[in-house]
Amino acid sequence: MSGTTTAGSRRTAGVPRQWRGTEASGGANRWVVLLVLCVSLLLVAVDATVLHVAVPAVTEDLRPGAIELLWIVDVYPLVCASLLILFGTLGDRVGRRRVLLFGYGLFGAASALAAFAANPQILIVARALLGVGGAMIMPATLSILRQVFPDRRERAMAIGIWSAVAAVGAAVGPLLGGFLVENFWWGSVFLVNLPLMVVALPVGRWLLPESTGDRDGPWDVLGAVMAACGLFCVVFGVKRMGSGAGLLNAVTAAPVLFGAVLLVLFVRRQRRRTHPLVDLKLFSRPAFSISVGCIVLALLALVGLELIAAQYLQLVLGLTPLETGLRLLPLTFAAMAAGLVGSRMLQWLGPRVMVAVGFALTALAVLSLTAMGLSDRPAVLVGGFIVLGFGLETTLFSAYESMLNEASTGSAGGAAAIGETSYQLGAGIGIALLGSVMNAAYKPGVSSVPGVPASASSDASQSLGAAYKVSDRLGGHAGEALRSASRSAFVHGLHITLAVSAGLLLLGALAALRLPRTMECPAGDEEPSQGPDQGQREQEQRDQGQREQGRRDQGRLEQAQREPGQREQGGTDAPARRDRATVAAES
Repeated sequence: MSGTTTAGSRRTAGVPRQWRGTEASGGANRWVVLLVLCVSLLLVAVDATVLHVAVPAVTEDLRPGAIELLWIVDVYPLVCASLLILFGTLGDRVGRRRVLLFGYGLFGAASALAAFAANPQILIVARALLGVGGAMIMPATLSILRQVFPDRRERAMAIGIWSAVAAVGAAVGPLLGGFLVENFWWGSVFLVNLPLMVVALPVGRWLLPESTGDRDGPWDVLGAVMAACGLFCVVFGVKRMGSGAGLLNAVTAAPVLFGAVLLVLFVRRQRRRTHPLVDLKLFSRPAFSISVGCIVLALLALVGLELIAAQYLQLVLGLTPLETGLRLLPLTFAAMAAGLVGSRMLQWLGPRVMVAVGFALTALAVLSLTAMGLSDRPAVLVGGFIVLGFGLETTLFSAYESMLNEASTGSAGGAAAIGETSYQLGAGIGIALLGSVMNAAYKPGVSSVPGVPASASSDASQSLGAAYKVSDRLGGHAGEALRSASRSAFVHGLHITLAVSAGLLLLGALAALRLPRTMECPAGDEEPSQGPDQGQREQEQRDQGQREQGRRDQGRLEQAQREPGQREQGGTDAPARRDRATVAAES
């Protein structure tokens, strides 16, 4: 930007001169910024899925309990979801790039700690630190994207590329994880973060422009802590329910109630503050609130299912970790394709139809996967995963685009934090919820196997991997009977989980009917290169021209008044009168 206006000066303060073109009127530089943001997202997306295929290896090596295993998998999205609002709004204050770079450093250090964890407790701590790093990285990518792409059509294309990169991370994660587990050891799945961090840290420092949001009023530290603690407690309670603890259990009910109270107090505090941490007025806009709800439902229905599917492929079908990653590849490639064509689809179909159709396609794909059984059916799996990936990405892309469109550039950090919080919260609750459904359907099948002692049945009811260990220990006919019964019980639980997931997806399709019918673009968005301040600059130029013309006219009038002898000689006063008349007419 030229930086001639006060608003422009505020936005470009602290931005390297060569990167001030990433503002609204910028050229191709904003696409380079998008590339760096996508690398940031890739760092987080790979780590979110790389552990899935390594769970059996982690279980065999570290021997965590059922609750510890759940925490190893789920503590990352839990911590990340809890801190997104805190770090998203902190980035608006101190600079989004600064928070992003700190996130890179912490992510790399936590990855090294996780790779060499000697027991489940250390691994849980390392995964929690990874969640803190992810909470620093994720809101910054979306808020910077919202700022450098003010035109909705370009922004939709950028979000499509951004979401396609997330799908690439999801694809690379299981595949790379499977390859590493098969050829090295499970800790190597975390070491893949280090090369990405080593590249991203200096490149991000060099290329990314610094950006901040509105800095009016003090940052609400107490509100940020209340939101983080409230979200953490609520999801912790849900995790307890997912591990089999009852809702009336004190250790489960107390965190849920305490977290709910904190969140209610947080909302009331934000409504009273002149400068709130999060602009809750955004939720009064149906497009924003419905989009956030759709993101939660989509992740609620599917993230836990992906973890269960990975266990099915390895433990029931007997595939290697690498083969498991290859089987999941069609899902993520289909998601990549949906992200790349999503912008045109959104302009053609509109948010309402696109989100509803995405939910319906995903529900159809989930129901088709109930054909999975004790024997391998590759064609069914590939077809179901392709439709599942395309439908899921269509839903998430449209919901994110509609959500960000409702937020102004000044509130982009808060909106991005809300969106990412809904994503991570939906993922964390989804694992706990679907894991609870899976356990409830699985346990009866192994509770009373003929010839198996009650203590052995109790141990086998924890998970399918535990059942295999118990059957190997028993040996003989009892061991074979327990192995067969546990495999059948797992498949039965998988079918029940798929049905519940499909129901949640259909609920999301109904909610999407309240989204806007068309993708409305403001008149100022007709020219992608023209930013929201272009009209202001043009008006200032017109005002400046009028002021210059006024000064010239005033000079001509004074010159006419100073003409010698013109006031004394009435005949010679005509030119002065004509000049005055000309000035008045031009004015």
